Amino acid sequence: MPSMIFVEADGTHREVDAPVGLSVLEIAHQHGVDLEGACEGSLACATCHVIVDPSWYDKLPKASDDEEDMLDLAFGLEKTSRLGCQIIMTEELDGLVVRLPKSG
Repeated sequence: MPSMIFVEADGTHREVDAPVGLSVLEIAHQHGVDLEGACEGSLACATCHVIVDPSWYDKLPKASDDEEDMLDLAFGLEKTSRLGCQIIMTEELDGLVVRLPKSG
């Protein structure tokens, strides 16, 4: 099974199982990672904002216009910011690294 790494705001690295077909948001919730997702993945908020490690960013599908619009609302936006609900795990993303932004 693929895995991924969450880098928490305090720098702690957590490697977790990441089943193919689940979103980064769903994977975070399965493993008790503190990633909110207030709209439950319906692309109506930015509370599942993650910062993708630059080495992985170009391996992801391009963000949709709707995702880009929601990202504009995210705190601590960076060049490789994405919404966790929009990153769907695949075999090719085995080892994906995302960082949780520091809260404002």
